[in-house]
Amino acid sequence: MIDFDPATDTGKVPSPCISICRMDPQTGLCEGCLRSIDEIAAWSTASEEVKRQVWVEIRRRREALF
Repeated sequence: MIDFDPATDTGKVPSPCISICRMDPQTGLCEGCLRSIDEIAAWSTASEEVKRQVWVEIRRRREALF
């Protein structure tokens, strides 16, 4: 998993995709990047602000699941 801290990292927001693209039926999240299908679909057109918000959720999910 890419480690990006939306609170401290500046500049262009990287995609969290690590090319492990499988949706977990129990969580509804991608097993590789921990995004929802809606977050994945919207990523390419999302603003940098929205992408940062997605990263906040990814970090929260990672802490909750692991």
